[in-house]
Amino acid sequence: MSIQANSQSIEARAFRQLQKRNQTLTLIDVSTPVEHREAHVDGAINLPIGSRELSEYMAARNGKSDEPCYVMCRGGVRSLKVCNQFPDAKVVDVAGGLKRWKEEGLPVTADKKVVSLERQVRMAAGTIVMLGAALGVLVHPYFLALPAFVGGGLFYAGTTNSCAMAMLLTKMPWNRAARPKEAKAVASFSH
Repeated sequence: MSIQANSQSIEARAFRQLQKRNQTLTLIDVSTPVEHREAHVDGAINLPIGSRELSEYMAARNGKSDEPCYVMCRGGVRSLKVCNQFPDAKVVDVAGGLKRWKEEGLPVTADKKVVSLERQVRMAAGTIVMLGAALGVLVHPYFLALPAFVGGGLFYAGTTNSCAMAMLLTKMPWNRAARPKEAKAVASFSH
């Protein structure tokens, strides 16, 4: 394991070897429910970043667990944030997330192909820009503020690695997935 920022991390292959030797390891996938449903590591429990369940689970672990809890997400950014957010919960980042896991050729469970959140953001931003431009030309120039606003939002998202539109889209009904039984069990701390 190596230290990154304020957290510990483990490479995907090293975690896979650990997982093979110890079937009781806890792996939390902090991706959105839709991302988790699309593809995840077998046995990973989906507790999305920012969710009440994740906060409660980590609070229950703070200083009380000798065993580390491993976290991952789709690309490795959100899981690092979780490690830094809960330093006393003995959390270890699986470096590079599911992307690196796949690059290493490690097994993935794929349930259902869905439109990724990134594509949804691009489609929504494109729609708003086209609509704003058309309304600005055909109805009133004030509507040109819509494409300018979206452009500013995209610039902000690129510089901060945080996208308000993506957060809004995760709340939409088509991006909500039913909670798996194992996530409910972990969230209720019966493990």
